[in-house]
Amino acid sequence: MRHTPIDSPGILTDARVLPADIVVSREADGTIRARSPHPLGPYPTRLTDRLDYWAAATPNRPFLAERDANGAWRFLTYADARTRTRAVAQAFHDRRLSEDRTVVILSGNSIDHAVVALAAMYAGVPYAPAAPAYSLLVRDHTTLARLVEVMRPGLLFADDGALFESALRDVATADVEIVTRTPCASLRTTPLDTLEASTPTAIVDTAHRRVSADTVAKVLFTSGSTGRPKGVINTQRMLCANQEQLRTVLRFLADAPPVLCDWLPWNHTFGGNHNFGIVLYNGGTLYIDSGRPVPGQMDRTLANLREIATTAYFNVPRGFEMLLPALRADEAFRRHFFGRVQALFFAAAGLRPEIADGMQELAMMTTGRPVPWITGLGATESAPFALCTGALRSTTTHIGVPVPGLELKAVPVDGRLEARLRGPNITPGYWRDDALTTAAFDEEGFYRMGDAVAPADPDDPTIARGFMFQGRINEDFKLSTGTWVHAGPVRARLLALIGDLAQDVAIAGHGREHLAVLIFPNATACRALVGATGETPLVEVVAHTAVRAAFTERLARYNADNPGSSTAVYRATLLTSPPSLEATEITDKGSLNQRAVLTHRRSIVDRIYDADVDTILV
Repeated sequence: MRHTPIDSPGILTDARVLPADIVVSREADGTIRARSPHPLGPYPTRLTDRLDYWAAATPNRPFLAERDANGAWRFLTYADARTRTRAVAQAFHDRRLSEDRTVVILSGNSIDHAVVALAAMYAGVPYAPAAPAYSLLVRDHTTLARLVEVMRPGLLFADDGALFESALRDVATADVEIVTRTPCASLRTTPLDTLEASTPTAIVDTAHRRVSADTVAKVLFTSGSTGRPKGVINTQRMLCANQEQLRTVLRFLADAPPVLCDWLPWNHTFGGNHNFGIVLYNGGTLYIDSGRPVPGQMDRTLANLREIATTAYFNVPRGFEMLLPALRADEAFRRHFFGRVQALFFAAAGLRPEIADGMQELAMMTTGRPVPWITGLGATESAPFALCTGALRSTTTHIGVPVPGLELKAVPVDGRLEARLRGPNITPGYWRDDALTTAAFDEEGFYRMGDAVAPADPDDPTIARGFMFQGRINEDFKLSTGTWVHAGPVRARLLALIGDLAQDVAIAGHGREHLAVLIFPNATACRALVGATGETPLVEVVAHTAVRAAFTERLARYNADNPGSSTAVYRATLLTSPPSLEATEITDKGSLNQRAVLTHRRSIVDRIYDADVDTILV
């Protein structure tokens, strides 16, 4: 997970967040070391200790809620969650599941998914949640098959047997038990009810006590935005320490049980560690949102938010972009949404300033007070909360300061500072990949993030304003002139100037004389520009003179502000096919994989420079 913030300088004076203090030291080679002066409080050994605690303290409080077939909310209380978790943990013991016979979950967010996942953690059995898209949105299940091969599962779980039947048939071997809520037509499956009918014995308590801080809780497979997907080990210490870090910085989480309405997938660290963990750790309630920020599904999210008043709202930037016009159009919805929300938190990509400012204007109009925008920098390997803006208002690339208990070491690499992290929330490595693990850490045991950072105020030796994000180091490249191109900052500035006409961009130019950009247009905004309907093919829309003129004008303004050879755009093309999940160009939470786009569309890149495709000449 990567966080990239917005523009709004200053200090939050009314938010229940930790002051963004920092202790800094510098070394002769330019290395900067930074940490928080605030202590990290104690945290439990196991995340499931919090399930035990809340089941005893607030047994009837709803923990999870999801819509049933009739659209009504179905609730799982903390007491019922513990009962079901312990029963399935007993079933896992009876099946001799272990680190050598793990659990893999194919289906998405659901109460059943949560019970299986918590049972695995309770019993000390590593599990891996796979992206449902690897089963449902591709014809070739090779990526899923690789994940299953690496995890060596003794049990595969999918809630809807019929829906996941094709994938299960392709990846399940004869010695793997398939558990479903509803059966498959052509595969032998075990109903989840059978596992939940198990009677927990003292063995479950013994197994739970044996789970240590170093026990592998789960393995999260990264989206491959920095290369091939990697299985990131998440230990119990990582999960618990990170939740205590979150509660220390975002103090309002401890004021009252948080209420979230969230779609973010649990196979990613943002949804599965950060948000799910916030609710469990603090005894809150999570309403599972079956929508997502894409046309045709956002309506479900809006319907849920009209009903559920959240205490904080977490989303990717696209979610806020689609939420803003709905709030503008409906005063009652605005009053409901802003009624008790104490923070807006975004991650995974940059948020355009006009979206951030628009949300803040509505908050002020509705409640008379601002709602803090919070973001930072994190990764799957950091569980993910690592740097946070906290009480500092964000700027375009501001990521704040290290959270309590975490050390940041910014080391000079090729003229920039690479962020490296060490602390209790950092992964010990990658699942069954010693070579990758060794390469990920430096000689002092700091995890190499691969992200470039810099002091927000280069003239302030105390770095009181924290750090700025300067892109991924491995996305940088050289032009044929030998000039370095820092692709991350170029992309951020381009998106800021192009505005809502672009969904995302990929920066090309390795070994070339000039930069080129591949633009994924925002189909909705482009159609609105020319008065086209949703039925009008995108290829016709982007060929319209008004659309091309709008992109040409905005790219020209960008070049006027960024005239250097390493920043100015020479040519651009508007892509009419969306990023491909099968080609790993995009993750199921919407993050663009720059490397995969340029690799998969290499012929388009070549033709841009040869002027053999319809380009926008800038």
